[in-house]
Amino acid sequence: MMKRYAMTILAYMTTFGLTFTACGSKESGPDAPIDPTPPVSKDVTVKVMSYNLWASRPGNLQPQNMIEMAEVIKRADPDLVALQEVDKLTKRNPIDVTKELAERTGMKYYFFAKAMDHNGGEYGEAILSKLPFKETKAYSLGFLPEYPNSEPRAIAMVTVEKEGKEFHFVGTHLDHLEINGNRDKQAKDIVDIFKTFTKPVILGGDLNSLPDSEAIRILRGHFTLGCLNNNCAFTFPATNPNRTIDYLMYAPSSAISVQSYQAYTWAGSASDHLPVLATFTLK
Repeated sequence: MMKRYAMTILAYMTTFGLTFTACGSKESGPDAPIDPTPPVSKDVTVKVMSYNLWASRPGNLQPQNMIEMAEVIKRADPDLVALQEVDKLTKRNPIDVTKELAERTGMKYYFFAKAMDHNGGEYGEAILSKLPFKETKAYSLGFLPEYPNSEPRAIAMVTVEKEGKEFHFVGTHLDHLEINGNRDKQAKDIVDIFKTFTKPVILGGDLNSLPDSEAIRILRGHFTLGCLNNNCAFTFPATNPNRTIDYLMYAPSSAISVQSYQAYTWAGSASDHLPVLATFTLK
């Protein structure tokens, strides 16, 4: 009787041991099958804006105007905004405009790139972002000595990541004078800077140049216009606009595509420029 009982227990233990070993081998053993399917890299959507603040007019500085500009940005709800004509602690705008707009829009990450000293403070470009910065960098864009009435310009660049896709977002503002070679020089400088970058780049700004101008032709040697079918909406003046001088563009075209692109005519009278808004897909 005892012998038969022991044999029964041994049979149960043997069966259990074989079952346990089989389960362990299936989950983590050296002979476990390997899934050959690589992880899928999904497309990521990013919404960006370019907005010239007209040095925060009217009123330099009317609190209501800052409220209106912030409302324009909040209504558009972009991930990142490139701002031009930005004052920092000047006599006409005795606040840090970038910080003020960041607080009013709830876009907690911001970066200012000084182009020049001006009016007791600083003047340049800025970026607002919902995405944390992995890197920030400012570049200077000078001007040709034969045009002494020109103003120095700057490039504000941030590196961000959204849903695993890392890219650079860039804001700039080309020379404002009507007839000179500065815009062409600055366009060449921009291409020279970014043609060596390996990550995708989205560039926004007031380029003071028409779509058929030499400066835009130079930029298109590296960047692709965000305008769908090259039909770039009028952005200036804000009231009854009749020309395009504000843009969003990108590089390389193999890494980015355009979902939507428009000038926002509802922006009101806060600035003399209409903001440009685009939604891009990072492939």
